[in-house]
Amino acid sequence: MAGLNYNHLRYFWAVAQDGNLTRTAERLNVSQSALSVQIRKLEDQLGHPLFERRGRQLHLTEAGRIALDHADSIFATGEELLGTLRESGTTRQAVRIGALATLSRNFQMSFLKPVLGRTDIEIILRSGSPSELLLGLQSLTLDVVLTNQAPASDALTPLIAHRLSEQPVSLIGVSSLLCGTRSVAKLLATLPVILPTSDNSVRRGFDALADRLGVRPQIAAEVDDMAMMRLLVREGMALAVLPPIVVRDELASGALVEADALPGLVETFYAVTVDRRFPNPIVRSLLLGASMPEPVAVTR
Repeated sequence: MAGLNYNHLRYFWAVAQDGNLTRTAERLNVSQSALSVQIRKLEDQLGHPLFERRGRQLHLTEAGRIALDHADSIFATGEELLGTLRESGTTRQAVRIGALATLSRNFQMSFLKPVLGRTDIEIILRSGSPSELLLGLQSLTLDVVLTNQAPASDALTPLIAHRLSEQPVSLIGVSSLLCGTRSVAKLLATLPVILPTSDNSVRRGFDALADRLGVRPQIAAEVDDMAMMRLLVREGMALAVLPPIVVRDELASGALVEADALPGLVETFYAVTVDRRFPNPIVRSLLLGASMPEPVAVTR
């Protein structure tokens, strides 16, 4: 294979940044046809289409996203070369991670720990709703999504849910509120509780447990954000139903106490990827480093 034509690559890089052939041609003062020829030559050499047209906009294909990552690194290296007399730097590879906005921060940190501090990796972390994050996976703007709900999939968008861990769910509160009591049934019958919202699998499991125990808990608050639950339970207003990993630091310091694990209740954490021909190798190393069981193919 002939060596890569960097002039073709730079034209591709410019169009990928603009997402519009006309705008790029005007900016670079070249004709659209000349620009199209340059990109087509690069596609022929790489053996893959780099763009697909949707209306008037150009969108990167999976191969285009990979090419853009490398182009970013190549041209960033050129900038580093120009600045070597002032500072030194290293080429960094990006990994784009989406996380459910309400997900435990401690869990996210545990997943990221293997790459934290590495000078060759740039972590791009975005939070959002399940629909926003899955759209990011489908459009290849995210490499992996961290969530506590295995998403649905179909033949057009084959998702893979890697089960990272199952965390027990407990009753947690300040020690003065517990008064030495550890009985789940007694605590639920006498003390207010902070619960996840009704669309959460932990909440559904808790409601079933309360029914089996024959208790009708006093609900102090319903919260969809683990970080907010953490703040509320620290105020001592009520017990919280949540995985101990969410308040790991408070439990270690004694600021909070785990009354007891709730029987049969767990929160499952997943890393969701989409089936890609060119998966990000950093994601693969993160998944392998998490020492998890076999990935679960998601189906409806």
